[in-house]
Amino acid sequence: MAADVAERQPRRLDKPALTGVLVREVVNFGSYWRASTFSSTIEPTIYLLAFGFGFGSLVSEVDGMDYVQFVGTGTVATAVLFASVFPAMFGTFVKREYQRTYDAILAAPVDTEELVTAECLWIAARAGIYGCVPMLVAMVFGLDPSWGMLLVPFIAFIAGYGWASFGTLISAVMTSIDNFSYVTSTVITPLFLVAGTFFPISGLPEWAQVLANVNPLYHCVQLVRDAVFGLVWDDLWHLGFLVAFGFAAWRVAINRMEKRLID
Repeated sequence: MAADVAERQPRRLDKPALTGVLVREVVNFGSYWRASTFSSTIEPTIYLLAFGFGFGSLVSEVDGMDYVQFVGTGTVATAVLFASVFPAMFGTFVKREYQRTYDAILAAPVDTEELVTAECLWIAARAGIYGCVPMLVAMVFGLDPSWGMLLVPFIAFIAGYGWASFGTLISAVMTSIDNFSYVTSTVITPLFLVAGTFFPISGLPEWAQVLANVNPLYHCVQLVRDAVFGLVWDDLWHLGFLVAFGFAAWRVAINRMEKRLID
């Protein structure tokens, strides 16, 4: 066993280890996919319908587009957030503290980096699919299809990976599942509201606009919206921010998980 560990140290993120964790997640997903899919898609869709048809009756056009189209593309980021950060926070905490799933996985030839990476990849893949649901609903109510929509699942995957890593990081830092309420109220909710989803951030005070530019959800909203209506050069900045956010959150999440599981 020790020899196996020593042989694996120079090579990290081994494909068999990642595949093993991913296969386990896919098989296990079969027992709870209905509840997970329901919660991850219905809530953003309700936001879309409520804001789209509620405010849509008062505000016909925003930033040169119909308000339903504005909200329909922006709510994609909301669906990605809900489908990634909450499963990562609660799911990884339950597996680590209550089910002891990670203790069993780490007894196999899998290290913490591979475990965290595979978990985040799986959550991001689901977020990439769930994130498209509000956009499909908006198409029913008038959002015209475009070739750029084919990029939305990939954008949702990249953003979802960052949020999944962030959620894993939070679960590794917190000692009680009740403490997640602090993060939800003080971090996630403000980021969710100030992301350009329901109203353009240009209407906010200047200091709030500056802060919005360090909000990953804002960059996801802009990237999805531009993919649907026409990409511009600024989207390289939005994409770069999402990649940087995902990489930073991933590395810190691995570090904190190693301290929680190994040290």
